[in-house]
Amino acid sequence: MRIILSVIVLFLFAGCEQKQHSNLDGKKLLEQKCSMCHNLDLPPKTFENEKAPPMMAVAFHIKDFIKASSESDKIPKAIEFVKDYVVNPSAAKSFCDKESLENYGIMPSQKGKVTQEELQAIAEYMFAHYTVKNMNDAQILQNKLNKMPAGERISLQHNCFSCHKVAKDLVGPSFVKIASRYGSDRQSIEKSIKNGSAKKWQGYRGAVMPAFGKELNDKEIQIVSKWIQNR
Repeated sequence: MRIILSVIVLFLFAGCEQKQHSNLDGKKLLEQKCSMCHNLDLPPKTFENEKAPPMMAVAFHIKDFIKASSESDKIPKAIEFVKDYVVNPSAAKSFCDKESLENYGIMPSQKGKVTQEELQAIAEYMFAHYTVKNMNDAQILQNKLNKMPAGERISLQHNCFSCHKVAKDLVGPSFVKIASRYGSDRQSIEKSIKNGSAKKWQGYRGAVMPAFGKELNDKEIQIVSKWIQNR
């Protein structure tokens, strides 16, 4: 009986010591709460008059300098640091070098603008997303995109290939088939991309082409249409 009670007590204490995890959407909160000052891209972009360092740099810097008793304890410690620093920032707490502090200054306190639960979700996402592996993967993808024709690159970035293939029908007709039908009539292709279309093609189980006029500007639509036209 004593052994059973001891096991139960151990489980109870283990449950109390488990790390806090948020059920909120850290990615969305990061975009809502942090993107006004921090660039969120991976790899990051830099600008002459940026208000704060890129978020990737912030995440990397905290992970590099946070003091922890073990490697597995680094992320929990880093999350706690973010939750404290965002509300109570100071030069003494900052891990920034002197030059960065002079360039950016101390971040203004976000007390009253973000809750501790929201900061928990933001920090969890930060340290899961901004990693060396994700940065390398993003760079490889970017290099691949840079080598593509502009029309193909835009099509890939906006998931056009989930419904169309170049030479094979999928949810919708292939780009080769679209080019064959419209020939030199590029305006019809542009119109379908911008406004969407339905019932222009027999078969395809009644699939509807969604409108991309809000996602792509006119120049991008022209580039994609010209690329399709040349298939």
